[in-house]
Amino acid sequence: MTAPRAVAHLDLDAFFAAVEMHLDPGLRGRPVAVGGDPQGRGVVATANYAARRFGVRSAMPCREAARRCPGLVFVPPRIDVYREWSARVWDVVRGLADPVEVVGLDEGYLELDPDRPAAHAAEIQRAVADGVRLSCSVGVGGGKTVAKIASDRDKPGGLVVVPPGGDAAFLAPLPLRALPGLGPRSEERLRAAGLATIGELAALPDADLDALLPGVHGRDLRRRASGLDPRPVRPDPPERISISVERTFPVDVGDPAEIDRRLAEMAARLEGLLSSRGRVARTVTVKARFPDFRTTTRHLTVPDPVAGADAILDAARTLLARIRGERDAPLRLLGVGVRGLTDRRQLRLF
Repeated sequence: MTAPRAVAHLDLDAFFAAVEMHLDPGLRGRPVAVGGDPQGRGVVATANYAARRFGVRSAMPCREAARRCPGLVFVPPRIDVYREWSARVWDVVRGLADPVEVVGLDEGYLELDPDRPAAHAAEIQRAVADGVRLSCSVGVGGGKTVAKIASDRDKPGGLVVVPPGGDAAFLAPLPLRALPGLGPRSEERLRAAGLATIGELAALPDADLDALLPGVHGRDLRRRASGLDPRPVRPDPPERISISVERTFPVDVGDPAEIDRRLAEMAARLEGLLSSRGRVARTVTVKARFPDFRTTTRHLTVPDPVAGADAILDAARTLLARIRGERDAPLRLLGVGVRGLTDRRQLRLF
């Protein structure tokens, strides 16, 4: 019989904003959002809890955030600073748990002592608070899915522990949208079929599941909905498998020549990033956001891996033509990315 696991998801509370409040004590007690100019077209990266009480949230346009929260203080993001603080946090966590899998500056998974998961998690929370002066929320369960959902149940500074064998019961009453990996379209299909909770997805018969969510992804979602998530906590996460660059325009861009110039700039930037890593890419992606915030993404897997700006640009032009063939409107945002990265030297061997 497999020994029970105690997997934790640690999430730093309003991380960017918390760092800014440490660096500028004058921000404490005030609603703070890390993001762009509220008079421009930037979006909120994160907001502290004083701002969230007014409905300010991540990815919200800064102009809307300022409208909802009078007196909201905007701070421009400083990613290098946040990386330094993040490194300090994970150094503390690695000293108390093993393995630890960092999946972002402000979140990661770790294995806890299955005989004392609550006490072990509380020790880590105290160590982060004492050593780095930051608050974190921790969720604990038998796998990553439950741990991630649990870490969001009692923010900020919460600790939610799902007892062994209780993962399915914990998930069952939750709304479908709470299940990580279930996208809006899949949720829409399930809701149209009369499903509303994760437990109802878990109980879906094979034939119905295959009709609504065909393929491996559907089966995987149902397993996770049933509380079965055997994914390991990986101490050495795989090397980054994608690179992307994007630009939000201060004014919507509709001129084809200007759009093509922007594409060329991004392709050149990607060439430099691939070259610095000694990588080539097998897939090119293009992301376009329209004035109404509708976003479309298309990808193209090329026969021969690409690294040069010209090849990336050719693929990007093809993809953008497809997008604009579906909707010929000005663009608010444009992005180009590459994924399926391969070591250039390794490729030459074959």
